[in-house]
Amino acid sequence: MRATDPDAALYWLARMIEAGEDPLFIARRMVIFASEDIGNADPGAIRVAVAVKDAVDFVGMPEGWIPLAQCATYLASAPKSNASYVAYLSAKEDVRKYGALPVPLHVRNAPTRLMKGLGYGKGYKYPHNFKDALASQECLPEKLKERTYYRPTERGFEKNISEMLKRKKERKK
Repeated sequence: MRATDPDAALYWLARMIEAGEDPLFIARRMVIFASEDIGNADPGAIRVAVAVKDAVDFVGMPEGWIPLAQCATYLASAPKSNASYVAYLSAKEDVRKYGALPVPLHVRNAPTRLMKGLGYGKGYKYPHNFKDALASQECLPEKLKERTYYRPTERGFEKNISEMLKRKKERKK
C-alpha cells in the first residue's frame, strides 16, 4: 500500500487471509497505515479504514475479505504523507528534552476572577475575529517560540493545509 501499488496490496492481503491471519489484525494495521502513511493528504482514509474495521468485525469471515480488499485498494491508491507522523515525533523529542514548559498566559483559560487577575487569557486573539479565521499569535511555550513541527506536503488535501499555513505565517510577519 505504501508504494501506491494496489495490485501488490491485493496479492499480499490475499496471502495473509489465505494463511489464516486474523482479519481484524489486518484491519487494525490499515487504520494505522491510514494515519501514518496517508495522513492529511487524504483525511478521508482514516474514516474508510475505521469503517472497514467495523465492517470486518460485523460481517466476519468468510466475507470479511471483501471490505478488506476495498480498503487495501483505496489506501494503496491514496496520496501519501507522513508529515503528521514525523511532526509528532519531533514534538515528542522537545517534550522529552525540555519537559513540561509553561503554557503562555494568553492561551490559558480564565474561568475565574483570580485567573483573569493573574493575566490568564489576556491578549488572546480569537481566530474567528480575523480574516480566514487566522490570528497571528504565538501558542507555543516561549522556549519553543516559532518552532515548526508540521510540514505538510504538496500532495492531496495537504496542499490546501500547506497554503493556509503559509498565509498564516505571512500574516505573522
